[in-house]
Amino acid sequence: MNKLNIGLIGAGRMGAFHGETIAHRIPEANLYAVSDPFREAASSLLEKLNVDAKIYTDIDDLFKDPNVDAVVNVSPARTHASNVLKAIEHNKAIFCEKPMAVTLEEIAEIEKLSKEKNVPVQIGFNRRFEKGFKQAHEEIVAGNIGSPQLLKSNTRDPQLNNAEKIPEWTIFIETLIHDFDTLMYLNPNAKPVEVYAKADALIRPDLKEKGLLDTAVVTVTFDNGCIAVADANFQAVYGYDVRAEVFGSEGMITLGDLNASSMKKFNQHGANNQTVRYDQDLLFDAYVEELKSFVHSVQTKEQPIVSVNDAKWALTLALASIESVKTEKPVKIKDL
Repeated sequence: MNKLNIGLIGAGRMGAFHGETIAHRIPEANLYAVSDPFREAASSLLEKLNVDAKIYTDIDDLFKDPNVDAVVNVSPARTHASNVLKAIEHNKAIFCEKPMAVTLEEIAEIEKLSKEKNVPVQIGFNRRFEKGFKQAHEEIVAGNIGSPQLLKSNTRDPQLNNAEKIPEWTIFIETLIHDFDTLMYLNPNAKPVEVYAKADALIRPDLKEKGLLDTAVVTVTFDNGCIAVADANFQAVYGYDVRAEVFGSEGMITLGDLNASSMKKFNQHGANNQTVRYDQDLLFDAYVEELKSFVHSVQTKEQPIVSVNDAKWALTLALASIESVKTEKPVKIKDL
């Protein structure tokens, strides 16, 4: 089987990680091209990776390149939908970091076009590829803890950086969207019916009037009766905190661990563990596995594990949360 020629869009922090994965961690893939509006960023990345690949400063040139088989999109969030649509129009399979889109209309357009042209689209919900989360899903599907009754999921970043540049509603559209997908993943076949959200600027209250919300809690009610809570905060001083819990009629599952290793130190001050402070450390394996899965699905013509429909449900919960914060009332999903 020939290697899959991949065009990478975006040579920033996450683009660099995915670029290294494509170039050096997936034997079936080839980093064929990198597109970034700043040529020096793409050039620097390729030099670091010791890879000879094409550089495009105009993203359209990458899409038009007939030798590009598939695209990995790590551009700014508000450009995701347009890049996904361009990839589909050029018959190129695409892996897109979350969120796939910021409106349900954009997702409907992507869903329609991808079906018409039969082009694979996978979304970067990495927790589905983390070993513990994946195992939890399998246990729940097998009925080993009965029916889910209570769900919890949280994302707490270790430090708030560049707060002034964070777009409005980011905590829902770019952060909690992972938790919304987690809630759907850990409550399979159930659909959300109501959302109630509260949010505030507790880390940087001076930026609240400019649209920053850095702390949020969301309650989601599902049609199977399960009640779920997702929370996020942009500054957990103790580490990068990603965890979940599923309480069922016949048992409970907890998952996620921010400890850097199993080592615990004991001395006159007590006991402590070193914690992970960076997402690429905590979720390293999951980030690699999601791209391996994408390459496999394209080469074997199988459907991607994370679908456009999954992206739609996660965004639906994000938009319902935003509406709930605006109105200070619960929001029925059917009313969106």
